[in-house]
Amino acid sequence: MITTITQANFDKEVMQAEGKVLVDFWASWCGPCKMLSPLVDEVAAEGIPGLKVGKVNVDEEMELAQRFGVMTIPTLLLFENGKVVNQSVGFINKQQILALTK
Repeated sequence: MITTITQANFDKEVMQAEGKVLVDFWASWCGPCKMLSPLVDEVAAEGIPGLKVGKVNVDEEMELAQRFGVMTIPTLLLFENGKVVNQSVGFINKQQILALTK
């Protein structure tokens, strides 16, 4: 399951979450985002224990993108205990996404 992350629910869904949270920063006009999104969906559908997956639309949530220094999309940030512990910028394949979450 994918959680839509907004400024309003960010603290609850990401900062206070138990386990790891993979957050995909994307936009509808971004070609590489359109290629990455189905792979992120597949990772979410696998239901990996201790991993939550969320998406942030940077056009709607510019403050969140700025807060985490997201200048290029797609950007994947992996949070654990409210801190960024891993990140990736640009398109990566599913195996690389899975490796990012370890």
